[in-house]
Amino acid sequence: MSTRRMIAAVVLVPLLATLALWAFAWPAARTAPRDLPLGVAGPATATAQVERQLRQHEGAFEIHRYADERAARAAIEDRTVYGAVVVTDQGPELLTASAASPVVAQLLQQAVTRQAAANGGEVRIVDVVPSPASDPRGAALSSSVLPLALSGIIAGALVTLLGLRGLRAVTALVVSAALVGVIAAALAHSWLGALTGNWWAEAGTLALASLAVSAAVAGLAALAGPAGIGAAAFLVMFLGNPFSGAASAPQLLPEPVGTIGQWLPPGASATLLRSVSFFDGAAATGPALTLTWWAVLGLGAVWLGNALKVRAKGATPAADERELAPVG
Repeated sequence: MSTRRMIAAVVLVPLLATLALWAFAWPAARTAPRDLPLGVAGPATATAQVERQLRQHEGAFEIHRYADERAARAAIEDRTVYGAVVVTDQGPELLTASAASPVVAQLLQQAVTRQAAANGGEVRIVDVVPSPASDPRGAALSSSVLPLALSGIIAGALVTLLGLRGLRAVTALVVSAALVGVIAAALAHSWLGALTGNWWAEAGTLALASLAVSAAVAGLAALAGPAGIGAAAFLVMFLGNPFSGAASAPQLLPEPVGTIGQWLPPGASATLLRSVSFFDGAAATGPALTLTWWAVLGLGAVWLGNALKVRAKGATPAADERELAPVG
């Protein structure tokens, strides 16, 4: 038996290391624009050359056409596109939104500037929705994904290990998530100045992000036992965190990594937090529903697991009594 455990440990550690390296290193090494939403504004005759140049980067950009600069700005503020190239009489103008992704804003700036230089011109760059001055690289927001995931895993594991069930377990998960949201908003918004939106909306987003993870951990543990904690932690840490696109953008990750990441709590929470903090809630419906479903299904699994255990305990004494009943 001890030999089998030793072999299992020897095999399991390299396997986990391989999975971790694959999950974290592969998407980072393959970062590149893939159908990145980008606007082109101006008269069709004037923008035709710009579109041809952008399409030379095959599969890199998803072109959206707009009549003028005003429409392009509105699309950026609605999170329909990450930026836009506006053709004006004075020359091309690039609109970006570093708050949506500083990495994407820099990528667009380099690509458009390079093309303009090749044509002997210059590009005027306007940051329509800039990152906060105290966090120009968006490091604080992207760094918040891991602590939120860890707090959720710890909360779900503690609820399970402390033997909380039913209403007590649900209450503990909800209250702990609410406290995490308030504390995180106080740190990221009030202290660091990395978030600039409505304070309570940001606190609610952070709380929902934590609850989505903690409810999933406790729910899987209620249905599958302690192994459920490991399964949920693996899903969140080994897939959700590196696939979130929080440090760049989902459209910069290889497919289907970018799409999968938005179905998991870390990716959905990063996208929702950006929308709430910098874009007045634009495009927040999708990630908010994703986190809500994780939280609701997780809490439902906690309740169901408790009900199944109560039913199993209630059935056991009855079976014992039938076995001990005297004949005749």
